[in-house]
Amino acid sequence: MPVSFTQHSLGSRIDQRLSGFLESWGAQISDPGVEAAYGLLSSFILGGGKRVRPQLCYWGWRGAGGDDCEEIISAAAALELCHAGLLIHDDIMDGSELRRGRSTIHMSLAGLHDGPGAEAFGRAGGILLGTLSLAWSDALLSSCGVDGARLRTAHHVFDTMRTEVISGQYLDVLAQLRSGATEAEALTVIRYKSAKYTVERPLQIGGALAGAPLELLDEYSRFGVPLGEAFQLRDDVLGTFGSSAQTGKSALDDLREGKQTVMFAHAVQHASPAQLVHLRSWHGNPALDEEHAAEVRQILIDTGALARVEEMIEERVDQAMTALGRAQIKPEAAGVLALMADQLAHRTT
Repeated sequence: MPVSFTQHSLGSRIDQRLSGFLESWGAQISDPGVEAAYGLLSSFILGGGKRVRPQLCYWGWRGAGGDDCEEIISAAAALELCHAGLLIHDDIMDGSELRRGRSTIHMSLAGLHDGPGAEAFGRAGGILLGTLSLAWSDALLSSCGVDGARLRTAHHVFDTMRTEVISGQYLDVLAQLRSGATEAEALTVIRYKSAKYTVERPLQIGGALAGAPLELLDEYSRFGVPLGEAFQLRDDVLGTFGSSAQTGKSALDDLREGKQTVMFAHAVQHASPAQLVHLRSWHGNPALDEEHAAEVRQILIDTGALARVEEMIEERVDQAMTALGRAQIKPEAAGVLALMADQLAHRTT
């Protein structure tokens, strides 16, 4: 986990809590196949990731005046379990083979078995393990030790977050089926699939657990939504222009999948007839190779799509920083959130 995203001690404490929770919820059935699957899931959860959402939950708590304690570490760790489950399902839907530089869960499960049914088994098993991780996130948050009205308020935000991200994911699937998404439609997907779920809601969950007033939760929203959009726009840039060594996943996945990004929507709108034919021929084509991917990337540059997305990222970072400057957040938390805003929007992995 990159130390640059947080204090190393905080990341270590979150991982320790996750490790203890996973150990306590080990395989409930004494069967080698079940135990192997649990081992894969535990390794995936503990084996990488930036822990962005748990960190933001923690600083949402601290920004609302909460003291450093184990209760917020447990609540924050619950968000990582939720994230892991959603990633596993996302990889199945996208047909991705790599995540965090290693085989995805469904591919790892398929590799445990020989024969023609291995791929179907991997997908089915991956759906189950992703769902299990989502269920565990609920269990850990509910048992975090914060009781009464504050936990109920936070859990309502958690429920809202899960509804939003699943709805956003469904919008994303629809966009690929329909193709030709506009910039506005692509931004709507970004807002619900990623922005609110990555920054706004984790901050609000932490704040609600600390008993934050509604005004502060609204301030977290004004900071979190534009920063979350900047985060996902950067993710789209890295998904197209990054390398697998940087991102831990194939640099061809988004293009082969035909992901309807803001960048692609802008390129379609400003492409010449010849460029448009090339984009429509290769964007979303499973046979896309590196040579044709390079040509698609060049069109994204030549149409100004990459530059436009970089501009949108900076606009949203400015909006987030302006909102943070006006928010009634404890100074230490505000300082960390300002640092994280810059790092999340300008990261290279």
